[in-house]
Amino acid sequence: MAYYFIMSLLQVVVLALVQGITEFLPISSSAHLALTPWLLGWKDQGLTFDIALHFGTLLAVVIYFFRDWLQILAQGFRLDFGYDPELKRNPNLLWLLVIGTLPIGACGLLFKSFVETSLRSPFVIGAMLIAVAFIMEWSERSGRRQKGIDNISLLDTVAIGFAQALALIPGTSRSGITIAMGLFRNLERHAAARFSFLLSTPAIAAAALKDYLDLHAAGGIPEPLLMPFLVGVTLSAITGCLVIGLLLRYLRRESLRVFVYYRIIFGIIILALAGFRHPAE
Repeated sequence: MAYYFIMSLLQVVVLALVQGITEFLPISSSAHLALTPWLLGWKDQGLTFDIALHFGTLLAVVIYFFRDWLQILAQGFRLDFGYDPELKRNPNLLWLLVIGTLPIGACGLLFKSFVETSLRSPFVIGAMLIAVAFIMEWSERSGRRQKGIDNISLLDTVAIGFAQALALIPGTSRSGITIAMGLFRNLERHAAARFSFLLSTPAIAAAALKDYLDLHAAGGIPEPLLMPFLVGVTLSAITGCLVIGLLLRYLRRESLRVFVYYRIIFGIIILALAGFRHPAE
């Protein structure tokens, strides 16, 4: 039992740090979370660990954007509340975010089991890492970067919402594909990233809720995993908050190209490894 606890704790610490760092960077958390246990020879982390990581990620976006969400919710119901003049100039942002969430909600219901089985492959992950890297580079070259979050339109929202649905495919990266689509729609980098994170909040909340209901139906959190669960939630939340802040600050000055290069190199490595090594059973 002690050995099981230590290994579970070690596994969840590593995976929580990986989740917190990679969920919000445009490098694909699903790729890193799928490949970390594969490369380290671990078995699947199980539903309890998945829930911890989802709740940690949800806490990160809720804590970081707490004031934004209060203002967005208030403005959506025509209440005069808020500190951010840019958000105030887009009073319909709540309903735009609702509309933008519909594609991933529909695709998740229709294709989630297919994605989690047939597409959870190192070959798919490696290919998507590279493919989306080229999309990100294309968006950097073609986007005019003239609009802030106050100028986001219904067409912008629908385009970014459908891009977010593509992030169900492992290796895509929710932030990578939605920021790229924001750039295609001529948003500034910082605005594209901020809208991407706001749009991700309902989807992450829905995933966390579904996982919780599945876990509850299976009998709840096993007692030996309670401490690893709490550690996973806390670490992924703290790390996620730090990464969100650093990325938003970075994108005020710099482009996505460092992430483009990382994705291409990482994708090539994954494809090469997948050619002669099989995932752990």
